[in-house]
Amino acid sequence: MDNVQDFAERLIANIERVIVGKRLTVELAVIGLLSQGHLLIEDVPGVGKTMLARSLARSLNCSFGRIQFTPDMLPSDVTGVSIFNQATRKFEYQPGPLMAQVVLTDEINRATPKTQAALLEAMEERQITVDGVTHPLPAPFMVMATQNPIEYEGTFALPEAQLDRFLLRIRLGYPELKEEVEVMDRQQFRHPILDLTPVSSAEELIEAQEAIKSIHVAPAVKEYIVRLVQRTREHEHTSLGASPRGSLTLYRTGQARAALHARAYVLPDDIKAVASAVLAHRLILSPGARLRDITVEEVVEDLLDKLPVPEGRYGQN
Repeated sequence: MDNVQDFAERLIANIERVIVGKRLTVELAVIGLLSQGHLLIEDVPGVGKTMLARSLARSLNCSFGRIQFTPDMLPSDVTGVSIFNQATRKFEYQPGPLMAQVVLTDEINRATPKTQAALLEAMEERQITVDGVTHPLPAPFMVMATQNPIEYEGTFALPEAQLDRFLLRIRLGYPELKEEVEVMDRQQFRHPILDLTPVSSAEELIEAQEAIKSIHVAPAVKEYIVRLVQRTREHEHTSLGASPRGSLTLYRTGQARAALHARAYVLPDDIKAVASAVLAHRLILSPGARLRDITVEEVVEDLLDKLPVPEGRYGQN
C-alpha cells in the first residue's frame, strides 16, 4: 500500500498549497477520489468550496470540465447536443462539459430538477444518452459538486436519489485566526491555485483505485459496517436511514483510508473516521428531531458512541 500512500500524500500536499488548515477535509476528498465516488462540498460562501474542487482537479493530469449552474440551464448544456453536419448529411455529437474526467459542478442546487437529473445517469452508470445514443464517459470519472446550504432563494433542493449518489458530503468550515492570516499572506500578490501543477496522471490514479480493492476487511468489520447502517434505519430521530449503498460506501472508503495510512487491512477506526461524511447526507430526520434542531451528524455520532466496536484480529492470518 506504500504506492497508494505516496500517491495520496503527493495529492494532499499539493492541494494544501491552496487550502490552508483543513487536512482532514482534504484527506476525505482524496478518499472519495480513490473510492471512485463523487463529492458534494457543502458549506457557507467564501470558505473555499470551489477552490478545493479546482485544486483537486488541477492536481490530477486529467481532462477537466466546469459547469456553473443557473436556473435557466438546460440538460443539453450539460450533456451536449447532436448537430446536423451539412457536409456529411449526418448528426454529429458535440460533447458538453460533462464529457470530462473531472467535472466541477458549481452551485448544483441552482439547477432545475430536470437539469439535475441529467447528472444521474452520468454519476451512476458512467455514461450519458443524447438523442437515444449512449456515450461512455472517460475513465476515471468524478463529479465534484458545491452547494450553499443557507441561501435558498432561486435554488432547488437535491432529491434524495441524487444525494445518495454522492459518495461523501464534506464541509470545510471557517479557518482559525492564524490560518486566515496565512490565507491573506499567500494571496498577497497572486492566488496560489494559478501556480498549481499536476502531481499525478490518470493512469496512476486508476492504478491506485484498483489497488485499494485488495485491502482486507475482516468479517467482524464488515458486520460492524452493516450494524451501523441498519441502526440508522431504526434510530428514534430518523424517518429514513441509509440504504445498502451506504454499507458499500463505508466498505470502500474504509479501504481507501487504510491505504492512506499504509495498512493492508481496515480498522473500525477507519469506519468511524468516514462515517459522518458517508452517512449524514443519506439520512432524513424525523419531524420531532428537526423541531429540536438535532442534526444528522449528531445522529451518526450517537450511533457510533452506542455501537460496540468488534474485538479480535483485523488483519489477514
